[in-house]
Amino acid sequence: MRGPDPDFPYLGENDRYRFPDPAKAEDSIIAVGGNLSPGMLLSAYEQGIFPWYNAEDPVLWQSPDPRFLLFPGKLHVSRSMQKTLRGGRYRISFNENFEGVIRGCSEIDRPGQGGTWISEDVISAYLELHGLGYAFSAESSLDGELAGGCYGVLLGRVFCGESMFAKKPDASKAAFISLAEKLFYSGLAFIDCQVPTPHLRSLGAEEVPRTEFLRLLAAALA
Repeated sequence: MRGPDPDFPYLGENDRYRFPDPAKAEDSIIAVGGNLSPGMLLSAYEQGIFPWYNAEDPVLWQSPDPRFLLFPGKLHVSRSMQKTLRGGRYRISFNENFEGVIRGCSEIDRPGQGGTWISEDVISAYLELHGLGYAFSAESSLDGELAGGCYGVLLGRVFCGESMFAKKPDASKAAFISLAEKLFYSGLAFIDCQVPTPHLRSLGAEEVPRTEFLRLLAAALA
């Protein structure tokens, strides 16, 4: 079966599903199947799990070990990026064009990847989550056009970053840094960057054992 299971029950935002405990998992895949309804997605994020699968696969629910996190005080902004942000090259906004951002993330060419995991099913699911007030975006615009951005899910004092894209140099970094600064100023405990990338490592994200991540997550959501 490809993608979400049409026979799996729809879970509303107040419904919850108990996944297998990631702390006891031997690898990153925690469960297979189900759908991307709001209650299913929120249940996953609350338990340290997120969906990540190829178009030809069923929904794969993952919790990598180690986890890649960005903490307050660890955000690194290079001098060149500080100059870009101060100079106002990009107009930064929040939640003004969520659909544009997630579609931009789905369309961008990523070297070494044969395609994108952000299918129409994923886009529809996160648009619904955005409408319910859980999924957020940050946008970088240049001359009135969307140049880059990032999106993710905000739960309590945790932001679960999902993806970012850039059509212009440093556009995604400008959006991500601006969002991170805004969230950390508001008391966010950490940003879950999920898996290591050189891009996010350069911004200060670091690897944390999954057991420690699950402990931090529980404390931030308490």
